[in-house]
Amino acid sequence: MKFIVIAEDKLYEYLQSCAPASEWLRVADSKAFYEHPDADAFFNLIENKQCPDYKNIIQPVFINSVVTPLSEMNVPQNIIRINAWEGFLEKETWEAAGIISRAAEKVCSHLGKKMNAVNDIPGFITARVIAMIINEAFFAKGENVSTEQEIDVAMKLGTNYPYGPFEWGNIVGLKNVYALLKKLSLTDDRYKVASALEMKINLS
Repeated sequence: MKFIVIAEDKLYEYLQSCAPASEWLRVADSKAFYEHPDADAFFNLIENKQCPDYKNIIQPVFINSVVTPLSEMNVPQNIIRINAWEGFLEKETWEAAGIISRAAEKVCSHLGKKMNAVNDIPGFITARVIAMIINEAFFAKGENVSTEQEIDVAMKLGTNYPYGPFEWGNIVGLKNVYALLKKLSLTDDRYKVASALEMKINLS
């Protein structure tokens, strides 16, 4: 199979490792997709706020769009949202929003992945949960409950999480978490950004 990819080094190398015998080509932008009509699928793993014009592409196009749902983009039916935040692409199952065609299923199977079809909402499911956990940890820090290191240790020992919330934030990127929380808080006060997190973002 042939895949055309827009991605940073680490994500591109990971995708290649999923199917090393396949033909892989990394390009700079989505305009180059049109130069490869023989591709089986396209991946745009740079976080998408506004989706480029894919209307003349019929193959599956997987886009990294954690915050912005397809309903807010003018995209054709072959576009599938996935979460390519650090640590998520490596999971055996990808949460996916959009119409899961047989062609898309074939691509994922070829890469050794399963797709879990979810509603087209900001944050999917897992990213919402993790963003909330990270946000609550920042509320605790802001109230001087404990230090970041102590909260991380307590959460790992108490809940058997692979990472503490601050470690998770550093892995997926606090700016990503902040953007998702800001989006979710527009319609749900439960996702109001902790002041300590807001301050850290403004200082970075």
